[in-house]
Amino acid sequence: MRDSNATRVVAILPCNDLDAAEAWWNRLGFSRPADQGYDAYRMLADGAGGEIHLNQAVAGWVVPHHNPFGVYLYTPEVDALAARMRDAIIEPSKAPEHKAWGMYECALNGPDDVLVRIGWPSQQVER
Repeated sequence: MRDSNATRVVAILPCNDLDAAEAWWNRLGFSRPADQGYDAYRMLADGAGGEIHLNQAVAGWVVPHHNPFGVYLYTPEVDALAARMRDAIIEPSKAPEHKAWGMYECALNGPDDVLVRIGWPSQQVER
């Protein structure tokens, strides 16, 4: 159980199409509570401690193919999520790989071309 007094950081992603962005994050296991009535600001959680907030972008602020934003999702479920999101993986192998910087990860093209990396420390992953 999460300590409700613990410090945490949650990314707020500006999105051009909130419905499409929310559907994409739903594929990764994130959802918002049914009683959340904010259409222009959506707080999604995965039930395991991960959270992402989606906000309606100001017109012209988020330009696909020039999106400077990125999110890193740390999870031991790298293989399962990569299998679910294989079509969005941008690396040629279309699969997670052990990287030189010590992470087992894959990179995805998310909503509005935001970079989403999914990874876990290589030393904690069975090879």
